[in-house]
Amino acid sequence: MAASQKNFSAICFCFFLLALCTSAYEVSHDGRAITIDGARRVLISGSIHYPRSTPGMWPDLIKKAKEGELDMIETYVFWNAHEPSRREYDFSGNLDFIRFLKTIQDEGLYVFLRIGPYICGEWNYGGLPVWLHNMPGIELRTANSVFMNEMQNFTTMIVNMVKNEKLFASQGGPIILAQIENEYGNVMTSYGDAGKAYIDWCANMAESLQIGVPWVMCQQSDAPQPMINTCNGFYCDSFTPNNPNSPKIWTENWTGWFKSWGDKDPHRTAEDVAFAVARFFQNGGTLQNYYMYHGGTNFGRTAGGPYITTSYDYDAPLDEYGNLNQPKWGHLKQLHAVLKSMEMTLTHGNVSTIDFNDSVSATIYATNESSSCFLGNANSTTDATINFQGNQFMVPAWSVTILPDCKNEVYNTAKVNTQTSVMVKAANKAENEGATLSWSWRPEILKDTIFQRKRYVSAHQLIDQKAATNDTSDYLWYITSVDIKEYDPIWSLEMSLKVNGSGQIIHAYVNGKYIGSEWAKYGVSNSVFEQKVQLNPGRNQIALLSVTVGLANYGPMFDMIQTGLPGPVQLVVQKGDETIIKDLSSYKWTYKVGLNGLEDKVYDLDSYQASKWQAQQFPINRNFTWYKATFKAPLGTDPIVLDLQGMGKGFAWVNGFNIGRYWPTYLADADGCDVEVCDYRGTYGSSKCLTNCGQATQRWYHVPRSLIKDDENTLVLFEEFGGNPSFVNFQTITIGSVCGNAYESNNTLELSCNERPISSIKFASFGTPQGTCGSFQKGSCEATKDALSILQNACVGKNTCSIEVSEETFGTVDCGGVPKRLAVEAVC
Repeated sequence: MAASQKNFSAICFCFFLLALCTSAYEVSHDGRAITIDGARRVLISGSIHYPRSTPGMWPDLIKKAKEGELDMIETYVFWNAHEPSRREYDFSGNLDFIRFLKTIQDEGLYVFLRIGPYICGEWNYGGLPVWLHNMPGIELRTANSVFMNEMQNFTTMIVNMVKNEKLFASQGGPIILAQIENEYGNVMTSYGDAGKAYIDWCANMAESLQIGVPWVMCQQSDAPQPMINTCNGFYCDSFTPNNPNSPKIWTENWTGWFKSWGDKDPHRTAEDVAFAVARFFQNGGTLQNYYMYHGGTNFGRTAGGPYITTSYDYDAPLDEYGNLNQPKWGHLKQLHAVLKSMEMTLTHGNVSTIDFNDSVSATIYATNESSSCFLGNANSTTDATINFQGNQFMVPAWSVTILPDCKNEVYNTAKVNTQTSVMVKAANKAENEGATLSWSWRPEILKDTIFQRKRYVSAHQLIDQKAATNDTSDYLWYITSVDIKEYDPIWSLEMSLKVNGSGQIIHAYVNGKYIGSEWAKYGVSNSVFEQKVQLNPGRNQIALLSVTVGLANYGPMFDMIQTGLPGPVQLVVQKGDETIIKDLSSYKWTYKVGLNGLEDKVYDLDSYQASKWQAQQFPINRNFTWYKATFKAPLGTDPIVLDLQGMGKGFAWVNGFNIGRYWPTYLADADGCDVEVCDYRGTYGSSKCLTNCGQATQRWYHVPRSLIKDDENTLVLFEEFGGNPSFVNFQTITIGSVCGNAYESNNTLELSCNERPISSIKFASFGTPQGTCGSFQKGSCEATKDALSILQNACVGKNTCSIEVSEETFGTVDCGGVPKRLAVEAVC
C-alpha cells in the first residue's frame, strides 16, 4: 500500500473513532413510549444510591440489577454530602458519583439522574445543606433569590461535571432522563403563589442547562411544559400525566418501607409488588422505577427523619448487604422478562379493554402482526374464572395474569415460581471460636467541656441547634449558670429542672453531676425532660447536652422545624398550692459543638491521641465512653455484619470509616406483628406485614468488605448511654437454606446456594403441599414418584440445580382441578 493510501486510511480510522466517541442517543417521548435512537421502549428501572454503598460494592450491585432484567439505574444527587460547607466540595470515596455513573455505563444500563437537589429520601435534612438555613434572608424551596442562586449554582455544577464526562445520552452517555426538584407538589400549597413561581423557575432553569434529554418533576400535577410529571407510591396504575403527549412514568414504586428507631420491620410481599407493576403496564405504563432496588446503609450521620435507622434495607430486591432478596428479586426478574418480550405490542399496539365486573378486566394490546394480553383481578378476596378468547383462565384475587400471545399464561403475579433464600449469620472463623475481642478504652472528658469555656460562643437566648452546629455534629452543649440565694422564692430542696426539647435526646448535668436523660421516638416533635435537682446556695452550673438523631427531611417548611432545646428551660418548685418558676431561657448560655473525642478524632488510626487508650480498669455500662478493639477479616467473601448486642447508643468506626449510628437498646414495639404468613391480597401500607416485635430495632450493622484489610482491622465505638462491648463480634451473612414453591405451567425451578453446594434436601412434594418455607407438609394430593429422591439426585452436592415442574418429572396426579405445585426445602 502506498504511503498516501496509508495516511488516508489512518485519517478515516481516526474519523471513525471520533464518530464513535461523539455519537449520541436521540431520546424523545410520547404518551406511549420513550424512544431511544428510534426504538420505542418500555423501561424497568431501579434506585441504587451511591452514598449508601461503597465503590467496592457498585459493580456487583449494578451487575445484579442487570441480571434482574433492569434497563436503567436511578439515583439522587446528594447536595449536603457534596457541598458540606459553602463552596467546599467532596466527590471522594462513595461520593464519587461520576465513577458510579460510569460503572453503570460499563454494564450497559441507562441512568435516570434525579438531581433534585432536594431529595427527601429519609436522608438528613432532605439532602439540603444545613448551611443554607443559616444564610441571611433565605427561605428554602420557594421563590427566594438567595436559595435559588445556591440551588442553581449546585445544579449547574453537577450538570457541567456530567457534561464534561459526556454522560448525557445526547453526548453518547447513559443518562436518558433527569429530574429537577422532588415531590414539591405534595407541599406546594403551603408556599402560596411563591411556590408556583418557584416551580416555574425550576423548569426554566433546568431547560436553560440544555442537557439534551427530558426533565421530569415527580408528584407535580401542574408541572410546566416540557417537564414530565410523574407518580410516586405503592400503586400508580391509575396515574395520568398532565399532558397526553407525556409518557406514563412511575418514579418510585416503593418495594417496602424505611425503618425508624423503635419501629418494627416492614415488609412488602413479592406478589404485591409484582401485581402493582403488572397493573401499571396493563394500564399504559411506560417506565417504572423500584424505590429502592438496593436500599443500602445510612453511613455516618446521613440518616434523617429524625430517628431513621442506620439500615436502609427497604425490603428491596437486593438487600442491605447486596444479596439477592429472594423470592422478590427472582419473581420480579421473571416479570421483567415477560414484559420485555411484549415490548413491540405494548409500544405500538392498539389498546382495548374488556370489563368483566367485580374488579376483573382484560386489556389487549394488538398490532397487525401480534397481540399481548393482561388479565387483571383487583378483587382482594375472590378468585376469578374468566372465559377469554375461547379459553378459560383462573386469575387469583389481587393478581394479574400475562398472556404474551393472548392465549397462553406465562406469568401470574400471585404465583411465585422462584426460590426463597433464608439468610443466616455465621461466626467469624478468622477468630478463635468463642473468643471475645480484646478491648481498650478511654473516657470522654466531660469536665473539660462543662467547666471550661474556651472557644465557646454565647448568647442570651436558647438557639436552634442547626444554627449553632451547621450540622457538623449530633452534639451541642447548652451551658448556663444560675445564682440561688437561700431567700430566693425558688429555693427549695425539692426543686426540679424542666427542659422543653425538640423530641430528640437530652443529657443533663448540674454542677458537673449527671442527673438524667430523656429521649423520644419517631414522629415526636417535642419532649419534656423533668428531674429533681439539688442546687447549692450561690452559683450553680447547668449543662445540657442536646443530641440529634438526624434532621427532618420531609414536609412543608421542614427546614423550620426546631432542633436542640427550643425551651423554655426552667427551675420549678411546688410550695403548697403555689408553683414557682424561674425561667432560665434568657440567661447567658454558652454553646460548645461536639465532643472532645470527636474533635480529637480518636477513631482515626492516625490520631495524635492514638496512644491514650488503656486496658486497665475496663468499665462496662458507663456512659460517654470510647472503646477500641482489633479484629481479623472474616474469611470468605460473604458480607460482614457487626453484632452490637449489649451496647446502648452511639457511633461505630471500622478502620476510621463511620458505619453509622447504633442503638440496639431501642426495642421495637412489642405488638402488631404478623404471626401468620402475610396476606399479599389487598392494598399495601407501611403498617402491614410487620415483624421483629419486641426485638432490637437494629442489632446488626453492615461493614462493607471494601473497608476491610487483609491483616489487622480496628473497631472504635463511642458509647453514649452505657453498654457492654464483651458481646460485640463480627459475623457474616450467608444462605442457610433455600425453598422452592413452583407451580406446574411449563416452569423450571432453579435452586441455588450461591457459591456453596446444596448439602441436603429437607422436604420435597409435588401435588398440593401445604405450609411455607421452613414448615412445609404434604397435602392430600401427591404425585406417584418420590419427589424427595428426585430432588436429592438432581441437587445435592451442586451449587445450582434446575428441575422441570411437571408430571413428566414427578409422575401423574389428579388433584381435582387444584393447581399442582412443587414445594422444596434444601439446606446449603
